[in-house]
Amino acid sequence: MANIRTSTQVTRADIPKSKRKVRWVIHISLIVVCFIMCIPALYALQVATLTTNESFAIPPQLFPPSDDFDNNVRTLWTSLGFDRLILNTIIVSLVVVIAKTVMAMLAGFIFVYYRFPGRVFLFFFVLLTLLLPTEIILQPLVGLMAELEWGRTSPRLVLTMPFLASAVGVFLFRQHFTNFPRELSEAAQIDGASSPRFFMSILVPMSWNVIGAHAMIQFIGMWNQYVWPVIMSLEREDQMIQVGVANAAVVSGQADFGLLMTAGVIASIPPLVLFILLQKQFMSGFTLTRDK
Repeated sequence: MANIRTSTQVTRADIPKSKRKVRWVIHISLIVVCFIMCIPALYALQVATLTTNESFAIPPQLFPPSDDFDNNVRTLWTSLGFDRLILNTIIVSLVVVIAKTVMAMLAGFIFVYYRFPGRVFLFFFVLLTLLLPTEIILQPLVGLMAELEWGRTSPRLVLTMPFLASAVGVFLFRQHFTNFPRELSEAAQIDGASSPRFFMSILVPMSWNVIGAHAMIQFIGMWNQYVWPVIMSLEREDQMIQVGVANAAVVSGQADFGLLMTAGVIASIPPLVLFILLQKQFMSGFTLTRDK
């Protein structure tokens, strides 16, 4: 052990000073870049503490924070019903994430482990839907929702049903399952495992990283939904959180940037918490190889 430590110390000591200087420069540069990227978020936190008059001050008050954050939060809860909007958005996002993930996994499993006529054409057709601009499908979807009258009777169906399938998810899980060796499926069949048993007992436990990464991406996508809820003109209490953030820009007929920034900060907390919880799965979810 002593020899190993001495060898390690010698190796570090033998690093040229020029390389150490370059390393320090790179680290300092990365810290500066990260700080610059955080400036908008830090400024939003600062403005969230300002009163209406302070938010219009020129030059802007960058420091210290003011004391209006609590008042802004109470205004969002009492006047704009942010508690209801957050609950609606969490429910809608979770339903969509679970449905999308399950359907994408099943579709990817079928495309990899089942052989049937037209399999390649069907997969190509699924990928073809990625080329359709969102604007093309909005009008038919609006007409369908109007015929079903879900906007009046079941607003949460309006917010979830058009987003329960994901071509990106199908492609992601199909490529992920392709990385597993074919011998794994053959060994499961020899042991008498059915297709559902092979899927649930082998593939799912080996796919948690990809599941976590896909779930986080889809959750953030649904959390940031704005255009679709606005087009459907749902009741105020049935809307999504981003619509509430937009409504916070103008309260009582006047702009309030402090209130707006407070709404933005609060709306960003759930995705941030989810990212912290799933950061390991997100970072490693797209790096699985056949060896793993």
